Amino acid sequence: MTATHRVLLVILVGLALLAPVAGCGGTKKKTKKGGLTVKQQLEKAEKESTPDRQAAAYLKVARKQLASGDRTGAKDSARKALDKVSGEGEAGQFAPRLVEIAAFLAESGEKKPAKDALVKAVGLAAKIDDPVRRAGVLSEAGGVYGDKAKGIGDGKAARDALAEATKAADAADERFRAEALAAVALGYTRSGLADAASDMVGRLEEAAKGLEEPRAKAEALAAAANVKAQTGKQDQAKALLDEAAKAAKSVERAESKAYALLAVATALDANGATKEALALLKQADKAANKVGEPDAMKTIVDKVRALTMALEKK
Repeated sequence: MTATHRVLLVILVGLALLAPVAGCGGTKKKTKKGGLTVKQQLEKAEKESTPDRQAAAYLKVARKQLASGDRTGAKDSARKALDKVSGEGEAGQFAPRLVEIAAFLAESGEKKPAKDALVKAVGLAAKIDDPVRRAGVLSEAGGVYGDKAKGIGDGKAARDALAEATKAADAADERFRAEALAAVALGYTRSGLADAASDMVGRLEEAAKGLEEPRAKAEALAAAANVKAQTGKQDQAKALLDEAAKAAKSVERAESKAYALLAVATALDANGATKEALALLKQADKAANKVGEPDAMKTIVDKVRALTMALEKK
């Protein structure tokens, strides 16, 4: 046997030995990453360490079930999530989770349990000491209450929740007031009650322009512009959006920049500037792909691309 033949024999043997190993490795990886059945995922959700984490896990399964077309299973999983946070618990954890579950149930057509979840969330929100967090929860609840397409469509309940959210925002420390008021503004726009937000949005504009941190400034100005756009004040909205875009582009940290650009793009679209929104989303996508932490990167990339796809269909 020549030296060349010996080398070829070694290579062939090596490949033969590697083939089954690669196959086994591939199978194991597939099982680890995506091999759990729905039943196993539900069992895993039940084993989470706290009710809030159990609820989050059940809701995650519900979203996957809905995406796969299993509406009945999705509703059942969402109701299990609701059960986990319907008892006694820490308001700062349970209240936002209840709103999240309510939004999913409402969008799935389960209006009654969604409304029950919102009632509990609003009641718990009153116990949240931090006014910024309290404003955020109440604003999101107001948005789900008022949203006629994907929410409850209850205008009165939305107004009540958003009025309390505004009070909480006004009570926030001046350094954080713009963040709280921005959450309220988004609640008003989602609920279809932007016309009722005129006094609040003036305070938001003033607070936003005084911010130094560029992401916070961009998001606050975008929220104010969103209200202006929905109340027919396109010129005022455009001026705010120009300033918001400038602030968003100046953000240095990749994840923060992506979120800031996403907020401005959303408001641009609301103001009828879809082409400009898509241009910003391209920049947001680039920033999102530079995020170092894999889960955080996936979250923001998914958000940016979901909005991009929605706007490209217009």
